[in-house]
Amino acid sequence: MRHSTSRTTCLAVLAGASVALVGCSGEADLSLVRAEAARPIKRYDVVQSLASNDQVVAAGLQNGSVLVSGDSGQTWRREAVGNAAIVGMTACPDGTLLGIDFYSKVWHADASGGNWTPVSIEKPRVPLAVTCDGQGRWWIAGTRSRITVSSDRGATWQLTDLGEDAQITAIQFLDADFGVATAEFGMVFVTEDSGASWQRRPDMPAEFYPYDALYVSRDEGFVSGLAGQMLHTADGGQTWNPQSNATGAPLYRLFKVGNVLHGVGAGGVVARLEDDTWRAVPYPDPLPVFFAAGAPAAGQAAVVAGGPGGLLRVIASTDHAVATPERVLVSVAE
Repeated sequence: MRHSTSRTTCLAVLAGASVALVGCSGEADLSLVRAEAARPIKRYDVVQSLASNDQVVAAGLQNGSVLVSGDSGQTWRREAVGNAAIVGMTACPDGTLLGIDFYSKVWHADASGGNWTPVSIEKPRVPLAVTCDGQGRWWIAGTRSRITVSSDRGATWQLTDLGEDAQITAIQFLDADFGVATAEFGMVFVTEDSGASWQRRPDMPAEFYPYDALYVSRDEGFVSGLAGQMLHTADGGQTWNPQSNATGAPLYRLFKVGNVLHGVGAGGVVARLEDDTWRAVPYPDPLPVFFAAGAPAAGQAAVVAGGPGGLLRVIASTDHAVATPERVLVSVAE
């Protein structure tokens, strides 16, 4: 009985103290909550894709948003795109930004990175790669070696089924007629008639799994793969040769900054092709996390790289005298 009375007394005291505290403090201070909500970049953001045009850089996120920067990554604004996971992104010749959604949609925005609008696609069921050609057509590739194209901004689609149970992980058009798609198991498909037909070229060796591919001409191309493997072709994919990757890291995205090939990947690596070797670009305070996406910074000789935890970094390319490794801009959720 004494125990019960004592416990009741304690609870009453605590309750009284709580009322007194509430009475003294008034309304709860929500300024920190409001400040966190106002941040464009959140701790839970995962950057999965990046693309840039002459005006902006856009970052596709895993959680229904896109980040857009009009000052080469120094500041960002947040654009909500509903229930979406933007796994790939590209910029079209007219500046239009395209993002492919894991949930069978294509999102398109104007050249300023605004007015994001979805259109649905039936196949490929899971889109994995996106590009625009010189005619402004939208090309989407993905699972079951399927490629679909729209010449009317997503109003209608024309599907090509290449008949293989393989994921197409990269697609690119070099000119009005010539396009190339790379797929798992080392498969390479080429069109020379604007996509009306696709022919399979000789496979890359050892069922090579391509993370990304970048062709610089009809003849010359580069492909990144597992465990830091890099392949190079000088004859349009008829033959492939290993290429040195001094970083040792797998490169998940390949792109050009000016005329120099770059890649981003595991362990916070930013790489560039020097002669015939991929070498790390030095930059201050590297973080041991993966960069899932990368793109050239609009209007700068620099790389925008993104990954988990709201991480976005702008890292200068050492190829240009106006950009040194010390010029590093950082945007990260704190």
